[in-house]
Amino acid sequence: MKTVKSKASSKTQKEPVRLREKVLANGSVSLYLDVYYNGKRSYEFLKLYLVKETSPIDKAQNRATLQMAQSIKAKRQIEIQNGEFGFSSQFKLDTPFLDYFRKLCEDRHGNKESRGNWGNWYSCLKHLERYCTEKTTFKDVNADFIEGFKDYLDNVAKDAYKRRNKDLDEAKPLSQNSKLSYFNKFRACINQAFNDRILPVNPLRGIDGFKQEETERTYLTFDEIKKLVRAECKYPVLKRAFLFCCLTGIRKSDLEKLVWGEVQTFGEFTRIVFKQKKTGGQEYLDVNQQAKAYMGERREDDKRVFSGFKYNAQTLLELRRWCLCAGITKDVTFHASRHSFAVMMLDLGADIYTVSKLLGHKDIKTTQIYAKVLDKKKQEAVNLIPDINF
Repeated sequence: MKTVKSKASSKTQKEPVRLREKVLANGSVSLYLDVYYNGKRSYEFLKLYLVKETSPIDKAQNRATLQMAQSIKAKRQIEIQNGEFGFSSQFKLDTPFLDYFRKLCEDRHGNKESRGNWGNWYSCLKHLERYCTEKTTFKDVNADFIEGFKDYLDNVAKDAYKRRNKDLDEAKPLSQNSKLSYFNKFRACINQAFNDRILPVNPLRGIDGFKQEETERTYLTFDEIKKLVRAECKYPVLKRAFLFCCLTGIRKSDLEKLVWGEVQTFGEFTRIVFKQKKTGGQEYLDVNQQAKAYMGERREDDKRVFSGFKYNAQTLLELRRWCLCAGITKDVTFHASRHSFAVMMLDLGADIYTVSKLLGHKDIKTTQIYAKVLDKKKQEAVNLIPDINF
């Protein structure tokens, strides 16, 4: 028996590729390959994770994940046996860069969840077509290439790719947030190429992107919202939709696609269970009785709650006319309803963490912007100044 164990142990030690596990801080398990080839050890992290098994679905998911990991392991073993394992077999640096970026654009255009973001991907593609050529491959994508694209974005004119003439004297530069958006799409492409094993190393390491420019957030006060309730609006569905957003903070894109099947009764509350269009995150939004009244009578599950509402230039024009009728001269867009909800919640004493959850923010830093808009500590501080009039 001892001899058999020794042989089995020896066989295991000679196995060139082994599947390893690493327990992460959140309790999930990261799977990776431990490869010993030509006297050198390397590790390949598979981006595959085992989750805590609390349901049959978790168990099935883990089984599928393990099967995928075992499949990759078997592929690497075959590559070693055939003498194909190494740099040339693992990476595809000859992949045309622009073709790869176009494919990512097409994937987002065909996906309903990310189609709203497709326009920025397309604009970034057009700038990349000006920056490099069809002959550019991922061999060319290095730190200098990335820094060069940053310089390009810093100097290119807005919508330059749409201009047929070369007279750009009066052209406006890209806004800071446009630079940030395009560079982030470029960054996402390179990260995906690294994950797809096209690039052997990620050339983005050590390179900073653009910082987001803080913009003024237009919002309505509670008194201004009450004025809108009393004012006449040409389109009743616009009035209902806008006031509903002021009371819930839901995004316009999610409101447009909201159907009655996503509206549920949860105790004394009405709860909306939906997937955010912008982030893809699953949300559970409780709605109070005031907001519920603006939804109208319940219909079939597949019917839209705000049927007939579509935001376009004509709707924006009527929104501003409605605001003027209410005596509001602010530059109001539909998104101002979301800003109004956030500021109103903070003003009424809701803590920033709860407001972040209500808004569906992934990062509380996004919500902290609203805290800057309404900083009661600052207001209290300036009121400490004594009266200078004698």
